[in-house]
Amino acid sequence: MFRKLLLFSLPFLFFGCTSQQINQTLNTVLSGGLSSDDIGSGLKEALRNGVQRGASELSAEGGYFDDLAYRILLPDEVRQVTDKLQGIPGFSNLEDVIIKKINQGAEDAASKAGPIFVDAIRQMTIQDAMSILKGDDNAATSFLQRATYKSLFNEFEPVINTSLDKYDANKVWLDAATAYNNFPLTRQEVNTNLGDYVTERALEGLFKKVALEEINIRQNIGARTSDLLRRVFALQDPGAK
Repeated sequence: MFRKLLLFSLPFLFFGCTSQQINQTLNTVLSGGLSSDDIGSGLKEALRNGVQRGASELSAEGGYFDDLAYRILLPDEVRQVTDKLQGIPGFSNLEDVIIKKINQGAEDAASKAGPIFVDAIRQMTIQDAMSILKGDDNAATSFLQRATYKSLFNEFEPVINTSLDKYDANKVWLDAATAYNNFPLTRQEVNTNLGDYVTERALEGLFKKVALEEINIRQNIGARTSDLLRRVFALQDPGAK
């Protein structure tokens, strides 16, 4: 009732104001006293928290490998290669070795991913934040993925490849793929570039972590660790829509 009365009275209060002043006042009133800047800051804080927590968890030893939901496995065509190489000396345990090494590489690279994501979050506009607030539970993560995936991939891939080299994963796979491609009866050569595949899976895991953090902060009041987060996300709670 108060809200309807306030809306009825606003035209008289706005006499002599510019359209920009009117819009700013309306946004503040209808958002429970929060300005657009407040809402944008709250969403960015939530995303930063999710990104940093997700990157930290995945960059820990075993962050990818020990969690079956995030462990990076070999694609089917690569497994066909490792299966056929089982009987060759030096390649008997190839699949296990490669899986362990590529996950170690992803864990190493994840420690450097946080700042890349945070920089992308800074570029989110107020308009983006306002449209995301009452979107789906993973709306902010989906926006971030659409807006930054290509640039993140381009920046993340060298880190992944450096990490794969650090753990000899690239060399192990290059030797295996080359040996397979040199088989007389090989019908189709396999890609010797392991970096692209691992980068895609590593980023997929990071975005999955961020999405889980976003869902948590939207649905779990206890996860809103600052006054700003509590006030901003209260706007999308049931009954506020």
